[in-house]
Amino acid sequence: MRRNIDYFLSHASPWTYLGSVRFHELVTAADVAVTYRPVSYGKIFPASGGLPVGKRAPQRQKYRMVELARWRDHLGLPLNLEPKFFPVADQPASQLVIAADIQGLDTGRLSNAILRAVWAEDRDIADDGTLIAIATEQDMDGAALLDASKHPVLAGTFDIYTQEAIDRDVFGAPS
Repeated sequence: MRRNIDYFLSHASPWTYLGSVRFHELVTAADVAVTYRPVSYGKIFPASGGLPVGKRAPQRQKYRMVELARWRDHLGLPLNLEPKFFPVADQPASQLVIAADIQGLDTGRLSNAILRAVWAEDRDIADDGTLIAIATEQDMDGAALLDASKHPVLAGTFDIYTQEAIDRDVFGAPS
């Protein structure tokens, strides 16, 4: 029986971005199935005792930047420490990934492209046109996928994934 990982993530997380390509390579090499579960850390943080970046103490915010720079340099990945579109509402992008998953598309590739858009390309993943372009660049029908992502059931799925993460004691991204 093929193993499966439930992968809770935020498309606005630099930590998810830094690990996303390596994670995708590892699960591919190990022949492990992944269920991408984009969630709202805006709801998870209060439930788990965490704070959004902007509400953290100044010394924690500074150290976060030091650690991000260290990991960027260690991994040799492009990472803008202060992207133009951050913080960003990532629910539209998350619903796009959920729609891709429902359609059997490569959610890992799409998710990685969305993360790269925020953290390396200064693109706004809350913008419909940007989401269409990102999906199209992944050889998907971006316009149709965006239309599918706007179905109210997908917002409900995003909320269900978030509650599941809370129930499973998730507190950071990715988990």
